[in-house]
Amino acid sequence: MNILFFLTPKSEVDYIYDDFTLRQAIEKMDYHGYTAVPILDRQGRYVGTLAEGDILRVVKKEYDLDLKEAESIFVNDIPKGRPVHSVHAGARMEDLIERAAGQNFVPVVDDQEKFIGIITRRDIILYCYQELIKLQEQVSAQKDAVFAAAVTAAAGKQPTK
Repeated sequence: MNILFFLTPKSEVDYIYDDFTLRQAIEKMDYHGYTAVPILDRQGRYVGTLAEGDILRVVKKEYDLDLKEAESIFVNDIPKGRPVHSVHAGARMEDLIERAAGQNFVPVVDDQEKFIGIITRRDIILYCYQELIKLQEQVSAQKDAVFAAAVTAAAGKQPTK
């Protein structure tokens, strides 16, 4: 399965740049209701993901919850709690499933490492669910075929009077 089928393109993804201030990042995440957002550099390369937990840790630890001071903090200077790795456009669905287990979305990059979009954990789960349904239908059809063959064979072997 081509993962690009599931891609939410960059043009439809809200992201931040690594030179945004902490206040800009907070306002963007708050406005859209995001818990995490991709970070790009000004060349369009994916450089990480900023999560609510990252913001909370740095604000609490370094700035005593002073949002005015947050205007001088840049996203690139905020330590990230856990790296969120991207995949290339040619990645396999198995790569996505593994990555999505620990993050809300999987960033997708092209051959030049340019961010082209994300694939959400929701889309991956829906894909897996649809594949499971297909597999269950195939197994059910095979069981029906085996049962029908057994009935036919049994009917053919009945003693005649």
